[in-house]
Amino acid sequence: MKLPQRLHRQFPFRILFLALIAVFSTLPVFGGNTTQQLTCAPCSLPFGAVAVGQTQTQVVVLANTGQTSVTVSAINLRGADFGLPNLTLPLTVGAGQSVALQVSFSPTASGLTQGGATITSDASNSDLELRIRGTGAKGDGVVANPSSVSFGSVLVGQSSTLPVVLTNTRSAQVTLSALKTTGNGFAVSGPTLPLILNGGQSVTFNLTFTPQSAVTTSGSVLVSGATLNIPLSGIGTQTTSGQLSISPSLVSFGDVAVGTTVTQPITMSATGSSVTVSSDASSDSQFVLNGASLPFTISAGQSVAFNIAFTPKNSGTTSGSLTFISNASDSKLVESLTGNGTIQQHSVTLSWNQGTDVAGYNVYRSTSANGTYAKINSTLDLNTTYTDGTVASGATYFYEATALNSSGQESVPSTPPVVATIP
Repeated sequence: MKLPQRLHRQFPFRILFLALIAVFSTLPVFGGNTTQQLTCAPCSLPFGAVAVGQTQTQVVVLANTGQTSVTVSAINLRGADFGLPNLTLPLTVGAGQSVALQVSFSPTASGLTQGGATITSDASNSDLELRIRGTGAKGDGVVANPSSVSFGSVLVGQSSTLPVVLTNTRSAQVTLSALKTTGNGFAVSGPTLPLILNGGQSVTFNLTFTPQSAVTTSGSVLVSGATLNIPLSGIGTQTTSGQLSISPSLVSFGDVAVGTTVTQPITMSATGSSVTVSSDASSDSQFVLNGASLPFTISAGQSVAFNIAFTPKNSGTTSGSLTFISNASDSKLVESLTGNGTIQQHSVTLSWNQGTDVAGYNVYRSTSANGTYAKINSTLDLNTTYTDGTVASGATYFYEATALNSSGQESVPSTPPVVATIP
């Protein structure tokens, strides 16, 4: 018997519907985003406009929100103009701790450059992505010192102020028309604008960070009239930051021969809570910090020791300083340095046996064994010793002596000649 046409049409539809339910029921159920153990702040890093040939550095804070330590084993950077200065791997981040990661931008051509970094670790989120971008621009010769400003940790509602110096490195005048800050909590103050910077002239502005909440904030200062963008960063905190101290507060190297290196130890200590030192800067290239791999973290109640090296290039007293930037309550710590470069003086002392019927002696010197010898004592030497204080470092000298009797007759020179090589 033939089935009714209406029932015939419904039957396959129901079979298909049940089949679709069966297929959909086997699909996995997705919940919300899982919590990342390793985080970055910020995870998007804009450098803005940077003059071609210049370098700017910003700080990214890696935080471990988990209960176990995290080891960063690799950071794969994308973009030839971006760099990771002072990075040493593997990098360990303790549970509940954070470290500062420096990222640099050195544009080689005008235009937008986009890149990033994949941070690989043994965290629950094994790959953490950092986006980076910056624009290379034709520079107007104005540079900032420092090129980027990190305020470290600042209590919410309080303020921290740091100076920045703008210098016109060219001979032509540059007009600074305006300074504009981006990022919550940042402000700039200083001389009234617009102003003209003559060639070689500098001007100082003050940058202030007043966090309104306990978050990591980044921003910048755009200098209109000059192709210059100064990155800013700061961390708002609800708890009192750690204290960073350094001992001794003044390192004196004393007298050091020009061209040689002498080191002196310093000790850095953290109290209250851990402190992360993100960067250091020397005011004079003759002073260098040795043994430190930045950034580094000092746990509360602990100390670390480093050496400062002094290599004078010229004679005279040199004064300088090392400036450390950290997330301590006082984010900028300055170590004073002094040393005196000296030119080492050499001399050659000669001696001989007393002769008979001798009224005195003459001393002769040459720069080669078979060369011409010249008398170097201005008056007759009545002693059996003579000191030559006119020698030069690295030279070799040959000496002979003669004796004169009471009649003024001079003996033949002593042989063989005495050889002296000056270090």
